[in-house]
Amino acid sequence: MGAGHSHGTEVPASRRARLITLAILVPLAVATLIAMVLMWPEEIKNTGGQGPERLEGTISSITLKPCPEPIPGEAEPDPRTCGEAVVRTTDGKTITALLPSGPGSQIFVDGEDVIVINTGDFYQVSDHDRTDALLVFGAAFALAVVAFGRWKGVTALIGLAVTFVILLLFIIPGILQGQPPLLIAIVGSAAVMLAVLYLTHGFTMGTSMAVLGTLFSLSLTGALSYLSIGFAHLSGITDESSLYLGMSYAINTEGLLLASIIIGSLGVLDDVTVTQAATVAELARANPAYGFRDLYRAAARVGRSHIASVINTIVLAYAGASLPLLILISVAAQPLGEVITNPAIAQEIVRSVVGTLGLIAAVPVTTALTALVSARQPAASSGRHRG
Repeated sequence: MGAGHSHGTEVPASRRARLITLAILVPLAVATLIAMVLMWPEEIKNTGGQGPERLEGTISSITLKPCPEPIPGEAEPDPRTCGEAVVRTTDGKTITALLPSGPGSQIFVDGEDVIVINTGDFYQVSDHDRTDALLVFGAAFALAVVAFGRWKGVTALIGLAVTFVILLLFIIPGILQGQPPLLIAIVGSAAVMLAVLYLTHGFTMGTSMAVLGTLFSLSLTGALSYLSIGFAHLSGITDESSLYLGMSYAINTEGLLLASIIIGSLGVLDDVTVTQAATVAELARANPAYGFRDLYRAAARVGRSHIASVINTIVLAYAGASLPLLILISVAAQPLGEVITNPAIAQEIVRSVVGTLGLIAAVPVTTALTALVSARQPAASSGRHRG
């Protein structure tokens, strides 16, 4: 496992440690591969019927008209949203489409690329066409990653692509076809973890220790999630989307919540475990005389600082995702007790707490494993000296 291209997470491990690690990870990889093959979903058939025709084009001109009188109690629409636009589609047609009107409607101007839908009775400007903007963002992201990370950046982008492939072709279709969301999430997360960590950081002992630490923490997170959801009586239904999935596709929404916690935790877990493995590796290289206790104590200090900042990151990320809901609750002036026990808020609290506990467990486990295989071995060293 020391022949990878990345040496930043390599540790000076003994042959016995390498064999034990292989004996654990190889069966895990084989089991994950077999599970993916057996559970790989079939092609999803569209059962929702044919939607309205969707056209892409560019606005040639806009003709504004007086806005209708708003319904009593509603805000008045922006005058710039009332009227119609002449749109030249990408296939060369020229059509007249109504502008979306009403409170909060988007504003369109001449020369913009837009999406138009054909309702059957009339054309309606639906949205901005963001294809070019997203391509620019994607190119800027890729260039920045490669410019700074060089070969590591390239492998990180490949790993990101692998993650999206597993999400879009295995996890999401598998859940839609009625397979247990928790099992799909575990198998998919294991595949992402094994593929991305080794691809990005190389086939090294340090990476292997990060994989083992991540696996332990994911298992703990899954177990805690299962117990916490039952203890807090969470159904996983907090909005129209989850209700629709539960009713229309007969998806187990509790299992879907479990899956989302596991998948969400994986993204932060691999950061923590790889950092801890790399920290121990650098300490062992800089201080060859360090034993297990010295390596563990020094790396654990780094881990505590890392966890302190990551915890705040997790809470803020969940708060940001739930900000519209928090604002609505604040406007309603509900008591704090009612706010906290609201199913949507309670779900995010459980998600944050369980994810944080998994992260905290990842630091000592990964640090201890890496320190164990990289620490100085007095007996072996003295034996070689006598020889």
